[in-house]
Amino acid sequence: MTSVIRTKRHDRVMLIELHRPDALNAINLEARRALATALDTVARDPDVGAVVLAGAGRSFCAGADLKSGAANPDPTPRRTARALVHDFQPLVECITRMDKPVIAAVHGGAVGFGMSLALACDLMVMASNAYLLSSFVNVGLVPDGGVAWLLSRRIGYGRTFEALAEAQKLDAQRCLDLGVANRVVEPEALRDTALEWAAQLAARAPIALAMTKRIIRLSETANLSDAMAMEAEMQTLCAATEDSREAIAAFAEKRPPKFQGR
Repeated sequence: MTSVIRTKRHDRVMLIELHRPDALNAINLEARRALATALDTVARDPDVGAVVLAGAGRSFCAGADLKSGAANPDPTPRRTARALVHDFQPLVECITRMDKPVIAAVHGGAVGFGMSLALACDLMVMASNAYLLSSFVNVGLVPDGGVAWLLSRRIGYGRTFEALAEAQKLDAQRCLDLGVANRVVEPEALRDTALEWAAQLAARAPIALAMTKRIIRLSETANLSDAMAMEAEMQTLCAATEDSREAIAAFAEKRPPKFQGR
């Protein structure tokens, strides 16, 4: 993997690290492409049960690299729209559609598109010194990277409008209180906490875990009737798996189940 994105396997957990510490892990063209490749690869790997997304150095991610954007020979509004749709949107969608849990391990700042990346993840562990910030409105721009959609699903319209319209800096404790973050830990414990949690998730039945993520994501835009119909379909699929039969046998035999993802 390219040096701007580093990956490390921890048994059934894959750590994906944004690695441009001198630029606070701001996303430039190379990093976008490398992160897309890393996410796509891990999404397809049946031996990986969970993912941790983290940043190197002092910050999780400072958002899009404005210096690289400023150097682009075509900094037009049309190109901006094209970059959002073709460069940044696929990263968010790969995380949300991936059939395995992704945990954001956030330290320092998750700013701009960095905030979107963190919110796209299924779970979030924040260091006590971490914060989320979307300040597009301060420079006359609309919040992008899917941040409005992602944040409003977690905390509702009113609080999302307040946070984005006022460009509020949401510190770790505030994120925990709002339900944006799942856990807050001391900075030195962040990486280990995220990896340990990911390992616990990766030990669960892979198909059931994937279907659980899928039904929750789909339910965000479905009505109750459609959501329950999807549940029934997925439950039928899960009930026919070897993992389900193994879980029942393990319960009867008072032993831990051995899931195979089949």
